[in-house]
Amino acid sequence: MARPVATPGGAAHVPVLLAPLLAAVAPVSGVWIDGTLGAGGYARGLLEAGADHVIGIDRDLLAHEMAESWRGPYGNRLELVQTNFARMDEVAEAVDGVVLDLGVSSMQLDRAERGFSFMRDGPLDMRMGPEGPTAADIINTVSEGELADILYLYGEERASRRIAKRIVAARPLQTTQELTEIVLGCLPRSKPGQAHPATRSFQALRIAVNGEYDALWQGLMAAERVLKPGGYLAVVTFHSVEDRMVKRFFQVHGDRKTHVNRYGDQPPAATEPFEVLTRKAVGPDAAELAENPRSRSAKLRVGRRTDVPARTIEAAELSMPQMKEKR
Repeated sequence: MARPVATPGGAAHVPVLLAPLLAAVAPVSGVWIDGTLGAGGYARGLLEAGADHVIGIDRDLLAHEMAESWRGPYGNRLELVQTNFARMDEVAEAVDGVVLDLGVSSMQLDRAERGFSFMRDGPLDMRMGPEGPTAADIINTVSEGELADILYLYGEERASRRIAKRIVAARPLQTTQELTEIVLGCLPRSKPGQAHPATRSFQALRIAVNGEYDALWQGLMAAERVLKPGGYLAVVTFHSVEDRMVKRFFQVHGDRKTHVNRYGDQPPAATEPFEVLTRKAVGPDAAELAENPRSRSAKLRVGRRTDVPARTIEAAELSMPQMKEKR
């Protein structure tokens, strides 16, 4: 089992749902891709579980810098590539497994200067890589209608129009604290046990800045192309839209056989690119919830690659939220 990894902010990063993930893909061997390296929890877990080689992919340079502090014992078994996991099939082929842990990582939330957290005051950046517009660029330049659409489609924020109107009236905004105060002024105070009122707005802007839904769509297809028959795709999500997209992907590209004749000489031939191993998403058990409250909303889905050729899937088939044309 991988040990918690200390993030630059000093907090320990605990990989969510690592134990059920490893159980679902056991025995672990061969070449694996950790498409969202982050603080390295999944990569280390795979290496310690028996993977011969792990390719750690992350577009965030910080993830690669942090890896230098823990990669020593694994030597050449760990390979680091700075890119978006949506392009994983450009750096590998015929791998035994792909793991994706979606969303923002602890190492990003813990650094105020990255602008991901409403709990820490910093610049409105939110970029996972060095390129592209920041959250401040989006907030301060798009129309009120487009901003409302971002908050609603990407964050499922019901008060999106009210918040967008307040933001436009207060522009320009430059810090996370300024944005948080505007959102708090538009929503009722959260009750004990409820998420912070700014959670959905920050999620929506982060997803818009980093093109996360498009990356997930493209990444799922890239994983299908890069996996060899018998290889595993394991995806951990943290909110309903991501989970719905992954669920739909496995529904559309997963084998629909529900009954196997145990008296038959041969198992039926595969008809889809994946055999779905988790008909229902796997969540944390009581022990993990007690140890790591961050796991509360996490869901794991796993599929095993068949020998059916890979094929494309349209964004609409995944119920992927898509912005309307700019007004």
